[in-house]
Amino acid sequence: MKSKIILAGGSGFIGSALAREFSRRGHEVVVLTRSPRERNDGAREVAWDAENIGAWAEQLEGAMAVINLTGKNINCPHTPENLRGITASRVNSVNALAAAIDKIKTPPRVWVQASATGFYGDTGDTLCDESAPNGRDNLSKICRDWEESFAAATLPQTRKVTLRIGFVLGRESGALPVLSKLTKLFLGGAVGSGRQYISWIHLTDLLQMFVAAVENQKLSGIFNAVAPNAVTNAEFMRELRHALHRPWSPPAPAFAVKLGARLMGSEPSLALVSQRCSPKRFSEARFQFQFSELAPALKNLTES
Repeated sequence: MKSKIILAGGSGFIGSALAREFSRRGHEVVVLTRSPRERNDGAREVAWDAENIGAWAEQLEGAMAVINLTGKNINCPHTPENLRGITASRVNSVNALAAAIDKIKTPPRVWVQASATGFYGDTGDTLCDESAPNGRDNLSKICRDWEESFAAATLPQTRKVTLRIGFVLGRESGALPVLSKLTKLFLGGAVGSGRQYISWIHLTDLLQMFVAAVENQKLSGIFNAVAPNAVTNAEFMRELRHALHRPWSPPAPAFAVKLGARLMGSEPSLALVSQRCSPKRFSEARFQFQFSELAPALKNLTES
């Protein structure tokens, strides 16, 4: 009999990749989403509103795992209204899942909850492992509220794992295709000072972190889902230019980044904040990275 994996908010970039990975491994994959559709990756979709208990809760009964990725995209202007929406989308989904799990007879064996390295705020050059304190900016406060709602869920039969996810590198989705397009147009210079750190992770390794969190019963608590070697923005863009066979490009000063973000309806702090994180707990668990260095990771993702 197949084990059931529930992916809440699993129709996006990471969720779609996880659905394919767990289907490939022979699991029954159920995606909870606001707008169900037919899929061709072996998963099936079930409607939920990410706030209230409904018929979707029946899917949790006897599941091997629930993975919650739900959350409004942070790549928008961080107005007070948008920040409230970003927070609510995360906290409400956690509360809804917790309430549903509390009511069923056979709860999932493990709940893997997404968070983000934004928890640490702007850390400059400081290397942050999982014991580092919460930051003080808007996104760090959102991550704190997100994680506190998960910590408040008392579910004695369900192992709980939090993954603080870094800058995910994927071939077809996420930020890398956008950066690659700009770089191919000879606009691949450093952003701002270029000294801000990027805690990146190749999608392949991130998927295996989720698999490990589900399958390894010894894993619980908080883990940084990042590669071992964070790089500065200047280093990142240099390696990307090299991977795409492009020459040096002039840097984009901070004021231009802020202006461009305003014109494109995005948030400039996402490119200017520094987060230098280490996957200490995954390393202690002897997780095997396929891509621990940036250059091979970018080569893998940019080769045709």
